[in-house]
Amino acid sequence: MNNGFFKNAEKLTRLEALYEASKIAFAPIVFQVARALRDLKILEILIENRDGLTIEELANKSELSIYAIKVLSETAISSNILYEKENKLYISKVGIFINSDEMTKINMNYNHYVNYLGLYNLEESIKNKKPEGLKVFGDWETIYPALSSLPKKVQDSWFEFDHFYSDSGFPTAIEYLKNLNIKTILDIGGNTGKFAMELSKKYPKIDITIMDLPQQIKLAKKNIYEKNLTNISFLEANVLLDTLKDIASFDTIWMSQFLDCFEDEQIEMILQKIKSSKNKDAQICIMEPFWDRQNNEIASFCVINTSPYFTAMANGYSKMFRYSDFEKILKKLNFEILEVVDNIGLCQSIIRIK
Repeated sequence: MNNGFFKNAEKLTRLEALYEASKIAFAPIVFQVARALRDLKILEILIENRDGLTIEELANKSELSIYAIKVLSETAISSNILYEKENKLYISKVGIFINSDEMTKINMNYNHYVNYLGLYNLEESIKNKKPEGLKVFGDWETIYPALSSLPKKVQDSWFEFDHFYSDSGFPTAIEYLKNLNIKTILDIGGNTGKFAMELSKKYPKIDITIMDLPQQIKLAKKNIYEKNLTNISFLEANVLLDTLKDIASFDTIWMSQFLDCFEDEQIEMILQKIKSSKNKDAQICIMEPFWDRQNNEIASFCVINTSPYFTAMANGYSKMFRYSDFEKILKKLNFEILEVVDNIGLCQSIIRIK
């Protein structure tokens, strides 16, 4: 699938290329200034004062010093967050998105609280194939068993980011599954149980089982018991270490943003285990945000730039998929691709295979 994204690099003039390089060199500073402008309510104040404010007026309304406003606003002007006209500061469309757009706010919180400190160790993570950045929060091999123990703002930002991108696809995905006439479904990597709960509430006659690590099952059980849902059960398992002999009774195997937590060799092993353990007539549905199947470059950019999180923070070896790479894995294992459905929620695609 050729979407034509990211084709401008070869067209840049020498001066344009130097400017882009300079933006990248100062990107961490611009990021933190933008976040400070948002969290210190400076952007909000300027939204409420569309006729503009002088530096002195903005300092007074924000209860910050003139020095602080000058430092923050000058970087903001250089990065198109604010603009200046007749000695007054105004918020731009970029600033409005930073302050008010839900996706931008979630991405910014995720990168600040979850990734920022750990990405200092990206080079070390690349060399060692380990999430060396995770040590800023504690001593874990991967982030997944750590999720319930992370500092609250880190945990909240992680789940908010994860749920924002996956949850948007749940309504369409649930209707898609219903049209397959499923009766029993295994949700591998069910995480906190959000997908299972949505499916259960919409179609209570479907028997749903969540399979995940013990720590995640504990979180899912707590969420599900609070909702008093009775058609959801649980299987504690590590798909890398355990056999999957208990999955033969399911007519559908579901994996939503699960396989992107593994490297190619592990994905092959997991799919091979499923293939040899499942009911011979069962179908497998995989939902992932493939960056080369997005319908716009913004979505593709956001998906691609989630990959360094996996390297530095999550596990050291997985990434977001290019569909053409994932397709090669399926063909190598002799799976038949029945269909691929794009534009599920914000950024997901569903692959149905046998």
